[in-house]
Amino acid sequence: MEFFWSVAEPLLATEGVERSTMMGYPCLRVNGAFFASVHPESGNMIVKLPAHRVEAMIASESGIAFAPNGRKFREWVQVSGQDRELWARLLEEAREFVS
Repeated sequence: MEFFWSVAEPLLATEGVERSTMMGYPCLRVNGAFFASVHPESGNMIVKLPAHRVEAMIASESGIAFAPNGRKFREWVQVSGQDRELWARLLEEAREFVS
């Protein structure tokens, strides 16, 4: 979780971006809309992207379906590993998507 916040820190300086919680997970919101979170147990980043982008990431195995309690969320994908550049790009992509 610490890694997620270290990557997300620069976004917190962006107007409208703030820390919050979503389904009990720590998350980021922009102007009230959720766009990113971190899974407390796995440390995976969870981002909101267009459904076609999520499907492509899952198909290429660069993302994992986000399905808490067995219910798959079409516009949310988990990303494992700790690649700072990738995570920063996806956070910005997610922020732009929900803005």
